[in-house]
Amino acid sequence: MESRAIQSGVRQSARKMRLVIDLIRGRAVPEADAILRFSKKRAAHQIHKVLKSAVANAQQAAQRQNTPFDADTLRVTYAVVNEGQTLKRFTAAAMGRGTPILKRTSHVEIRVAGAAAPAKAAPAAAAVKAAAKGEAKPRAKAKRKAPAKKKKTTTKKASK
Repeated sequence: MESRAIQSGVRQSARKMRLVIDLIRGRAVPEADAILRFSKKRAAHQIHKVLKSAVANAQQAAQRQNTPFDADTLRVTYAVVNEGQTLKRFTAAAMGRGTPILKRTSHVEIRVAGAAAPAKAAPAAAAVKAAAKGEAKPRAKAKRKAPAKKKKTTTKKASK
């Protein structure tokens, strides 16, 4: 089961937020929660709110389907930060000019899904059964070595 949460228009540049989102991508939710809680970056607070919302959405989906739910088994499967709308402002500059100020925003999207531990265990069980039957993997053919080339011997001429 997969659930997601999106926050649009976060008043921080996407470049700064990507530094934090890269820390949690692919991690387990409790580990990602701890990383975000103790991070000194300002973006970590916003991303933490989105992560909590994604976990709450997963819990609600499990409740609607009447299935057991454990937040500790969830993993962050997808986490991106995209650029949002840029607010354009101007400030006074020398000689009556105005210089632009770009107030950047970003959109955060996080998807969490339950760990698929039983699905990963099936291929390992098949390998154990194959080994029990005595089936061996075919060996790769050995590469033939090319015959060694003869080295040319050079003689040094005596210089005067």
